[in-house]
Amino acid sequence: MVPSVSEVLTIHEIYKSVQGESTFAGLPCIFVRLTFCDLRCSWCDTEYAFSGGEKMELSEILDRVRQLDCPLVEVTGGEPLLQPGCAELLRRLCEQGHQVLLETGGHRDIGVVDPRVVRIMDLKCPDSGMSEKNRWENLALLTAHDEVKCVLASRGDYEWARAKVLEHGLTEKVRAVLFSPVFGKIEPREIVEWILEDKLKVRFQLQLHKMIWDPRAKGV
Repeated sequence: MVPSVSEVLTIHEIYKSVQGESTFAGLPCIFVRLTFCDLRCSWCDTEYAFSGGEKMELSEILDRVRQLDCPLVEVTGGEPLLQPGCAELLRRLCEQGHQVLLETGGHRDIGVVDPRVVRIMDLKCPDSGMSEKNRWENLALLTAHDEVKCVLASRGDYEWARAKVLEHGLTEKVRAVLFSPVFGKIEPREIVEWILEDKLKVRFQLQLHKMIWDPRAKGV
């Protein structure tokens, strides 16, 4: 039997490492990176996942995850929700007994995602060049189970993110609001000082994996 479109995904890489971001940072984690993205953020560090990859059936992906043997799994990209089979992959990973994270750019409908999945959703700030792509309807779908990430390249980005966080009451709505610096673009200390000065209830984070390995490394 030929598998349906929703049961075949283009996968760039599957590997085990430690989670580098979010409230799960530092935990062993399997990463399932899907190919393709329809955004072009100025600071993107995964441009290599815009194309290429290997077509895999869901059963193959799940088998590979089983072999790597780790309870925490993140589906990422690229933009994973671009592929029709992503929602079914997330559901089956949950059924397989994993704690499942989804990292998404925030411009695709997150309502298709299994409620057991922790959705880590970007709000694209102005310096990304993609802030007009934010799907504001997604904010109403977020729960106390989810996380929101703002990647900051400047003081302007910080002020924009602060305004959106306060306007939409995000720190009361989700598990965590994450403020992260663009690697090598802004001094982390500056963001910390702004957060403290404004008494924002957000979580500052660095990309842990870029401190452990070469920032350009893939599959770690």
